[in-house]
Amino acid sequence: MNTKRRLSLGLDLSTQSLSAVLLDIDRRELVFEHTLEYAQDRRLNRFGIKKSDYILPPREHGQADQPPMMYLAALDFMFADIREAGVSIAETVVINTSAQQHGHVYLNGNAPALFTQLHQPGSEKSNLVKLLGGCFAYSRAPIWMTSNTTRQADFIRLFVGGKRRMIELTGSDSPLRFTGAIIRKIGQDYPDAYRNTDTIQPLSSFIPAILVGNVKIPTDFANACGTSLMNYRRKKWSRLLMSAVAENLPGRAWLLRAKLPAIAAPDSIVGEISQYYVNKYGFRRGCLIVAGSGDNPQSKVLVDGDLLSLGSSFVNMVATDGKTMDFNGYANAMYDGVGRPFMFGCRTNGTLAWDALRESYGIKKDNYGAAENYLRRTPLAHSLVFWQPRDESFPASSHYRLTRVSNYKPEPGADYAGLVETTLTFVYHYSRAFTRTTNEPLFVTGGAGNSPEITKRVAAIWARPVVRIETAGAALGAAVAGACAFLRSQQTDVKVRELSDSLLKKGAPLFPPLDDIAAFHNPNGFLDKFAAAEAEMTRRHPLK
Repeated sequence: MNTKRRLSLGLDLSTQSLSAVLLDIDRRELVFEHTLEYAQDRRLNRFGIKKSDYILPPREHGQADQPPMMYLAALDFMFADIREAGVSIAETVVINTSAQQHGHVYLNGNAPALFTQLHQPGSEKSNLVKLLGGCFAYSRAPIWMTSNTTRQADFIRLFVGGKRRMIELTGSDSPLRFTGAIIRKIGQDYPDAYRNTDTIQPLSSFIPAILVGNVKIPTDFANACGTSLMNYRRKKWSRLLMSAVAENLPGRAWLLRAKLPAIAAPDSIVGEISQYYVNKYGFRRGCLIVAGSGDNPQSKVLVDGDLLSLGSSFVNMVATDGKTMDFNGYANAMYDGVGRPFMFGCRTNGTLAWDALRESYGIKKDNYGAAENYLRRTPLAHSLVFWQPRDESFPASSHYRLTRVSNYKPEPGADYAGLVETTLTFVYHYSRAFTRTTNEPLFVTGGAGNSPEITKRVAAIWARPVVRIETAGAALGAAVAGACAFLRSQQTDVKVRELSDSLLKKGAPLFPPLDDIAAFHNPNGFLDKFAAAEAEMTRRHPLK
């Protein structure tokens, strides 16, 4: 089939939504963007998630699951919406996926046969929920907000020889949210579900598996960094780590290995789209499917340098040489969606806490004008306000109430500015061990990055110029990586940076005034006071 355009489709299965970006590979321009918000879309808000945090009601504190059926429905509705928008789906030559890291599904022994239905004529008369609904050994998909795995994470760390050895092997210090600790907990708490599990797939591989119609497609080594199961430098599943996760579980390490897919590069081709999508939505036969990766690796594809993402959680991604580790254990060594190494620090308590604070004063979540006015009227480095509505991993500590450390009369402006600055300082403070001192720009993305006052504070705290990326995100990163994978399959050379630079809308560099930097960095100033207060807060609220 000859088509006028060659499109790359990037999909991002995030905590709150499924987003799609279509990129014209040859013209290097975006042709379509669309988002389905789980809680707002009437077709998707029937699967039981709470509108406040997008997870299923937890059965114990720290549990964070989403319904995998919702992902199946979202994929169908996304393709239907793209078709109804008048986009020529037949021009799509490659699809690449992003998904929330650490999220994963447990597929049963029926899954391979159910997935093969997607290759059969007539399957398009049904839908993914009906066709694949019986494939789950465990009815929930644990996601990155999981924090009820302290016992399991500690066991894995001790089994392999302690904190330093764990970091040397995996690049991370056995975080609670990582897949390995969650697998161990599922195996202990729900042994029948674990025993009935044939394949464990990260969400970033689950979507390509659904597209290809093959449950056994490989997972990528970038997302496997978030499992506590892969040797970081060798990019292979580790026998020692599998033994740690599966100790005293049925079949131990050998059975766990059988449940894990093979490992491939995140930008490798894993198959072609199955007949279901060709017949139902008009996709091109032979449309290539890329292995995909996590949302953070795919976001990092878009920049060579350092990237700060200010979303539901705050993520600091620092480009490295592949040898850098944070032996304090606060951050994680990873790879991006095209295989480049970087360090990754994630603070769970991000903009959701900011939104909740404003709402406590009667300010609606989307009233960004009022929020900006509060920041504009409040001097920089005015107040220290600590609040962790959720258990934290950067650094590991328990949730706690809003706490004002500075001596001031509580009011919306000081509280909001204080929480914003304190949260940003958390990320900066715990990234120092792996961040270079540089005058190169810090790229900022995410909804909060649209605020001039927040960007101003980022520049002052990091003491370096900031460049806001106006149009970015994991879906675009996936589309860019997918385009590069397609061109490589056609023996066409293309540089990821050239493609990204032609697509990204970047703001002008914001250089922090010396007075703003001094407000945070002067001796006995905000950063020093933060360090003393934060150490006490973390000591008083250990992760249980």
